Amino acid sequence: MTSADWFSLEQDIKSMLRNPQWDDGSIGPVLVRLAWHASGTYSKKDNTGGSDGATMRYSPESTDGANAGLEKARAMLEPLKKKYPSVSRADLWTLAGVVAIEAMGGPRTPWFPGRTDKEKPKTNEIPPNGRLPDASQGASHIREVFYRMGFNDRDIVALSGAHTLGRCHTDRSGYTGPWTNTPTRFSNQYFKLLVNETWTKKDSKFKPIVEEYAADKEVFFKDFAAAFGKLLELGVRRSKL
Repeated sequence: MTSADWFSLEQDIKSMLRNPQWDDGSIGPVLVRLAWHASGTYSKKDNTGGSDGATMRYSPESTDGANAGLEKARAMLEPLKKKYPSVSRADLWTLAGVVAIEAMGGPRTPWFPGRTDKEKPKTNEIPPNGRLPDASQGASHIREVFYRMGFNDRDIVALSGAHTLGRCHTDRSGYTGPWTNTPTRFSNQYFKLLVNETWTKKDSKFKPIVEEYAADKEVFFKDFAAAFGKLLELGVRRSKL
C-alpha cells in the first residue's frame, strides 16, 4: 500500500459513513465501537488479545454478548477489504474507527498499519468472553478491565468519552436510546451530562477528571486521542524488516 492508497482508503471510509438506514443516519459510531472492542480484549498479564489478528471473526469472541451487532459493522467494511486486498481486516477495522472519529468532529488519533489477520487461530489466540467493560458492574469492574490493559484512571475516563457517540440497544446492552443528544458528533457533551450522575460524584478519583473534561473540550480531545491510540496498539506484533 502506498501513501496514496491509504489516503484513498480513508476517503472511501469517509464516503460510507452517512447511511440513512442506520442509527441516526451514520455508521460512524458503530465503526468506533468495532475498533474499540477489537482492541479492548488485551491482557498485559499474558500479552493476549488486542486488535492484531482480527480474531472477532471467530468464536467465542464473535459470540461475546458485548460484541452483539458488530457482525454488521464488519460486514459493512468487507467491500473495502475486497477493494484493498493487501490491507488486513485488523488494520481496516481500527483505521475505520480512527477515520470515523475525526469525520464526526473529533481529534485525529495516532494510527499505524502493520497488523495481520489470523486465518486459523489457535484456541489460546482468541480472547475469552468477559474481557470487555460492562458499565453496569460498577467502577471496581471498570478499573479491573482497564488496569488489565495497562491504563490508569485518567485513561479510563478519557476512553469513556467515546460514549458521546451512538446509542444503546436492548439486544446489546439491555438499554435503549442515545447517550447524548448529538450521537453522531464527537464532543465533550457526555462529560457535561456525567457531572451530575451519582456514581461520578461518589468516585473521588474519576470525579475531578470528569469535571475537567466537561469544562475543557480541548484537553479531553488531546487525552482521548492519546489513550485511543494506545488502545489500538495493544498486542500488535509487527514483523521486523
